[in-house]
Amino acid sequence: MKKIIAGLSVALLLAGAVVMPAQGQKASATVPKDSVSLTEKAVAGKPSADSLAMDSTMSVAADEALAEGLEEAVGGESFHQMLKSKFIEGNAGFMSLVALALVLGLAFCIERILYLSLSEINAKKFMADLDAKLMDDDVEGAMTMCRETRGPVASICYQGLLRLSESIDNIERSVVSYGSVQSANLEKGCSWITLFIAMAPSLGFLGTVIGMVMAFDQIQNAGDISPTIVASGMKVALITTIFGIIVALVLQVFYNYILSKIDHITSQMEESAISLLDSVMKYKLKK
Repeated sequence: MKKIIAGLSVALLLAGAVVMPAQGQKASATVPKDSVSLTEKAVAGKPSADSLAMDSTMSVAADEALAEGLEEAVGGESFHQMLKSKFIEGNAGFMSLVALALVLGLAFCIERILYLSLSEINAKKFMADLDAKLMDDDVEGAMTMCRETRGPVASICYQGLLRLSESIDNIERSVVSYGSVQSANLEKGCSWITLFIAMAPSLGFLGTVIGMVMAFDQIQNAGDISPTIVASGMKVALITTIFGIIVALVLQVFYNYILSKIDHITSQMEESAISLLDSVMKYKLKK
């Protein structure tokens, strides 16, 4: 009995040894298939160089399309190009005259602004220093200060000091007369600015009339009233008028600024003349 049991146990052990290697072989055969499928999935999910290049090309094309769309939305041309095209459409002959009026008018405006800016000084401080020198009996120092100071205020004070030995009436007449000369110098060239302010819209209106004549000539030649025929002449008329009015407005702004500076300097001259006469009176009473 013992021998039979021992034989059965040996047989069972041998059967288990045979079955387990077979199962191990099946397991080893199934694992590589799973690993291969996972590797293929990983490779398939990773972008290739060709796909990256294609994506970058598409993004650049999209940016260019967006830029073109924005440019078309803005108008497709810059302000300088639009201005040049309108200048050509408005009949270059009359538009050149309007542009010439603008250039010459601005040249006179800039010259006057520079002259007036250089003519302005701190008149109150200057007259205080001049009065102090007269009170110290330093007439030569006062005259030197007037010669070295720019502007009409110093000029009229110098003319008054030149006649310091004369009567107060003669000094007053000299200051008033030379003040009128300096006022005329301040307003020099302003008449040309007013001329160009008047010329610019007049040239625009002249272009308007000529544009209307051109429109009627085209209607007569065509023998028909068509919007296309009338539009060309009307366009020339309106463009020249617009540019003429714009030029007149620009020059008018500069002209008003120049007038304000002239008024300011003139008031400084009048106050300085009064202060000079007071200082001369005190100097004469002191002596």
